[in-house]
Amino acid sequence: MAEPLKNMYDEAFLKEFGARVARAWQPFDTERFVSLSLADGWEALALKGRMRRISLSLGAVLPDDYERALDILEGIAGECRGFPYLFFPDFVEVFGLSHWDRSVRALALFTRSSSAEFAVRPFIKQDPVRMMAQMLAWSANPDEHVRRLASEGCRPRLPWADALPAFKRDPSPILPILEALKADPSEYVRRSVANNLNDISKDHPGLVMELAARWHGDNPQTDALLRHACRGLIRGRADEDAMRLFGLLPAPEAVVRTWTVTPEAAAIGDSVTVAYAVELSLPEAESRKLRLELAVTYPRSAEGSGYRKLFRLAEREIAGGAGIEGTRKLSFKDLSTRRHYPGTHTLALVVNGKETATTSVALEAAKEAAP
Repeated sequence: MAEPLKNMYDEAFLKEFGARVARAWQPFDTERFVSLSLADGWEALALKGRMRRISLSLGAVLPDDYERALDILEGIAGECRGFPYLFFPDFVEVFGLSHWDRSVRALALFTRSSSAEFAVRPFIKQDPVRMMAQMLAWSANPDEHVRRLASEGCRPRLPWADALPAFKRDPSPILPILEALKADPSEYVRRSVANNLNDISKDHPGLVMELAARWHGDNPQTDALLRHACRGLIRGRADEDAMRLFGLLPAPEAVVRTWTVTPEAAAIGDSVTVAYAVELSLPEAESRKLRLELAVTYPRSAEGSGYRKLFRLAEREIAGGAGIEGTRKLSFKDLSTRRHYPGTHTLALVVNGKETATTSVALEAAKEAAP
């Protein structure tokens, strides 16, 4: 099993970082910083909890004057690059809400080295009009990391972050930023725009479809962005307008030749193999784009109900008389994001949003290890 990501923050990391701060500002007490960070409860803290503990420890050891402390961190920001240094913008979030202008400049700098997508959100909540005007200005920044921050930071449902309920209700303040970035030269930025639109689609599907219809066809890169943005509408809702926009028309001509699972019974921790074959019953001169997905209905622990998850199998244009076939391994190994429970698991073949065949797996309790 992979080591928990939070373990990157260990004593060695903290000492090395403390020494780096001390080189920039000699009064920095590395020993006290490490001791405060590793104080009671450290082992139980999750990743973001450890980031916050480091931020608070920095605040206790750096100068009391926030702007002077920020000067020191900004001076070493170029040496502290990557995911572990998310506590730089977190420091701004914790100590800088009452220093708006100074903090905003720091966030734009720190996001180049890691990402300030989480730290901007308290500023949005504190003064949404002012902060969204700033983020719209960031959308024209020459640095792709800053432009991405303009979109990523205002996602209504950003993973790992507190939601923005006001934008879930009314995403209109976000739209000028997405409009400005929809054809950005950076895929890194365009992917954030797609994810932001996907967030919005969960509460306002009609709005996202309106934008998609208006933007589609002007730029191949924007078209690819829109396809990713509409993935929830296509996969989760099988929204007919979204599917038609991307050429996924109803396919009654799709004939299922094979839909089997081997073995038909398994234990938690095992895997099965799903085999599929779909043929298009059309004249050879005609064709149809087919999207095949495996829909698995997983039973819940003691609730009796189940939940459905889709796995993509294939998607491509098929000529009449031709078909798509293949296999897919389905694992029942427990994950941090999904636990498995004994019971019947229904496996459905979804073709262009419509279930066309089903089978099932009888899942049993995990096998006991041999003594």
